[in-house]
Amino acid sequence: MTTRDPVITTEEFEAFIAREEQHERRFELINGEIVEKTMPTEEHGAIAALTLTRFVTYFEMHPVAGRVVAEGLYRPSGDKRNARMPDIGVVLGDRPLTTQGTADFIPDICIEILSPGDRLKQAREKMQFYLAHGAKFALLLRPRRRVVELYPADGDYEFLTAEDTLTFGDLLPGFAVPVARLFPA
Repeated sequence: MTTRDPVITTEEFEAFIAREEQHERRFELINGEIVEKTMPTEEHGAIAALTLTRFVTYFEMHPVAGRVVAEGLYRPSGDKRNARMPDIGVVLGDRPLTTQGTADFIPDICIEILSPGDRLKQAREKMQFYLAHGAKFALLLRPRRRVVELYPADGDYEFLTAEDTLTFGDLLPGFAVPVARLFPA
């Protein structure tokens, strides 16, 4: 007979990450299992900063209610087994800002930056998780190839190269960024 570790709930997860010894570490709760996120590289941080800047500038210049968040914790509403931390989350509308614990929703746009230690298959599974739980778009930025895998909720996957422009149609009218500008020169 095999014994499995018990499934961790989001409440237990939040208590775990609140411990003093966890403050410098980053974790997600994936199907009831605590998983430590890999520490970002300088390249990862530069890509995150470039991407965040594009969204912040967009919200400053367009009358669209929303915000961009770096490494916020989110879970599907009522889900007690998952707390995910996209590298960048874009939340549209006037939803109140969560100031304690895990936000009880998935951002409208979830962005992950593939780090050297990340597995592509797992990153793509995370894109599907976001879409299955309410994201309108999920993006996987792949620095080594300088490409963006764009997953819209309607299922029409796109592979954008440095020559392409990233847009979100009616969701973010007027948002248009050359993919090359999301990666350091």
